[in-house]
Amino acid sequence: MNTYASSSDPKTSFSNAADGNRPEGPTDYGYTERTAELFRANPARDGDTSDNTPGRVVRLDRNRVLVASNTGLLHLPYPGHGLVPATGDWVWLGHNRAGEPSVVEVLPRHSALSRKRAFEASSEEQILGSNIDIVAVVVPVDRPLTHNRLERTLVAAWDSGATPLVVITKADLADLADDVVGEVILQAAGVEVVTTSAEQGDGLEELRQHIPNGATLVLLGPSGAGKSTLINALAGRDLQETGEVRAGDGKGRHTTTSRELVPLGGGAVLMDTPGVRGFGLFDAEEGMEEMFGDLEGLFARCRFADCSHQAEPGCAVQEALADESLDARRWGSYLKLQREQAALNRKHDAAARRAYQREWHQKVMSADRGQRAAERHRHDQAEERAAKGGKRRKR
Repeated sequence: MNTYASSSDPKTSFSNAADGNRPEGPTDYGYTERTAELFRANPARDGDTSDNTPGRVVRLDRNRVLVASNTGLLHLPYPGHGLVPATGDWVWLGHNRAGEPSVVEVLPRHSALSRKRAFEASSEEQILGSNIDIVAVVVPVDRPLTHNRLERTLVAAWDSGATPLVVITKADLADLADDVVGEVILQAAGVEVVTTSAEQGDGLEELRQHIPNGATLVLLGPSGAGKSTLINALAGRDLQETGEVRAGDGKGRHTTTSRELVPLGGGAVLMDTPGVRGFGLFDAEEGMEEMFGDLEGLFARCRFADCSHQAEPGCAVQEALADESLDARRWGSYLKLQREQAALNRKHDAAARRAYQREWHQKVMSADRGQRAAERHRHDQAEERAAKGGKRRKR
């Protein structure tokens, strides 16, 4: 992880000098005219906005947010309301009610790479990074290619709103590199593939062409895939620690421990991520359509519109499986991902039903308490009137 100088001095002031009408922002971290337009279209809404200035979230720490501004890097408190920041977010910087420098507002995202939270029982979304232009799925050739994992990650990449890219690493370490490249190109149809060897410098210039000035590329892959070595090679200096990979199972230790933006110069930015062990999809319908568009074509050729693609006559899917024009593994992968999405939708629906039931129960209980209180009040008033009437009769 990089170590940055940062500031949390309450006296910090933000410079907001402008070229014409353009607020200044961190150009090393992808701030461009397009970004300036985003800030103009979304002015800060709360408090004194006179000294607000653009910033970008570089890294999330436990209690603070590392943010790039036009004056440097700052460790600032999380905003007290609105969206929870994610690495890559564009934010308004200003001062909170205590007068301390802080993130005051998160701007709308043009893309977001997300997954289902890692623990099995959760149905919540975890945003890994935002405002990404290219999602580079890293595939090392020094271990067997995991087809299902590649498809799953590409679905998430398509669904993020960014452009997917496959980056093959360590091409100098394996005799079977050409075979792996061929398999990946076949499986990731429609996605560009770049083959690299960071140690030899091969493919780096081709990869740089995918990261124009102002663009943000995220590297996504398992631990030990060579992401940190690739970043060091692209940056031309050692920014990230690198680690050895175990020979027995091809697994590496996590040298990157948090998602972090790394400037490459010229406004191009890389987002490094820790090795991802699992990638549960979250609401990835659009990504599924992009990744498995060929299957949609098969579905349209089935005799029955409500075909379940199992034993119905005239099923184009079963015919394609029989003549092997459709890979059985790919069909199985599609079904598994569909089941995951259906289960997630059921959890969401169940959660919504439980929330509604809790809200309705609270309303019923509140109404019941109010009714009992009203009855007690009427009873007390009746007793009070009766007591007064008894006193008058005695007189």
